[in-house]
Amino acid sequence: MNTFLKRLLIILSIIALGLFLYSTFVENIFENRLSPKDTVKFELNDLKLKVFYNRPSKKERDIFGALVPFNQVWRTGANEATTFETNKPLEVAGIRLATGKYTLWTVPKDSVWTVIFNSKQYSWGVDSEMKPMWDPNYDVLSIDVPVEKLDHTVEQFTIAFDNSTDKLFLTMAWDDVKVSVPLK
Repeated sequence: MNTFLKRLLIILSIIALGLFLYSTFVENIFENRLSPKDTVKFELNDLKLKVFYNRPSKKERDIFGALVPFNQVWRTGANEATTFETNKPLEVAGIRLATGKYTLWTVPKDSVWTVIFNSKQYSWGVDSEMKPMWDPNYDVLSIDVPVEKLDHTVEQFTIAFDNSTDKLFLTMAWDDVKVSVPLK
């Protein structure tokens, strides 16, 4: 066997071993995640918005007031902290939000949610005790938005942009609940 083939086999073996070790000790890259990652984008003229989040499923569980407790800060999804990014200044419910990347936190309540834009970037959504990593000292904007009860069930947590009425909203829906954050 010539030297080139030996080197190629060694390199491929090292790559395969690296993928195996990463899959075993960090994240199983060959298995579907329980809460898959998703990115939602919105572009209009020169405005570009992007949300990165993880999408947990209902799986016949009680969600708000149970799995996601009322009146407590929630990472707004699963796994990594949810991020919101804008390339232009926005008005969120009439309050100015500067260009930048923010983490998005919520406080679900029965009839209203508090939506928080936080300037700190967090490596994960919760700590080892399953408490949100959110630091209120970095909150740049906090608003209350009303809860809309849905007549159907949303199985997987979903974040989207809605401009179907010529007004732009950041929507979040899961179970039988939807909230819409007005953006301008």
